[in-house]
Amino acid sequence: MNKKSVEESVRKMVEDIIENSDLEIVDIEYVKEGPFKYLKVFLDKPEGITVDDTADVSRALNKKLDEADLIKEQYFLEVSSPGVERPFKTDEDYKKNIGEKVEVRLFKAVDGKKALSGILIEKGEDSVIIQCADEEITIDLKDISKINKLLEDF
Repeated sequence: MNKKSVEESVRKMVEDIIENSDLEIVDIEYVKEGPFKYLKVFLDKPEGITVDDTADVSRALNKKLDEADLIKEQYFLEVSSPGVERPFKTDEDYKKNIGEKVEVRLFKAVDGKKALSGILIEKGEDSVIIQCADEEITIDLKDISKINKLLEDF
C-alpha cells in the first residue's frame, strides 16, 4: 500500500476514534527516517492535548491497525502533539493566526531571502500577505515550504 493510501486510511480510523471528542487531526505522516518507518499522528485540541489523550488514541489506533492489517512492514506508531510552532496545514490554521507573528520558509529566494518573519495579514486562495517591517509582501502558497506561528522570547 502506498504512502498516500496508508495516510488516508489511517485518517479515517483516527476520525472514528476521536469522533465524540474535542480532538482534531493536525496531520498524519507515514515516513521513512533512516532505516525505520514511522506512522505519525499529530493531534490537538483547543485547550492543548494531554499525555492521556495521546495514549488513549494510540491504544485505540493500534488495535484498529492490527485488525485491518493495513501496513505489512514493520513500523513505529507515534501519536503526539504537533508542538507549539507547528506548521500551518489547513485554512483553519491560517485563519486562527491572522494578526500573529509568523515565520515563513520558502522553496526559492524572494528578494534574496529564503526565510522571513512578520505579521500574517491575510490568507487568500493561492497566497498569503505578510507585513514585514514597513512593507506588505504577497507570497504564493506554492512557494512556501513551511509557515508557522513564531513565539516571542519571554
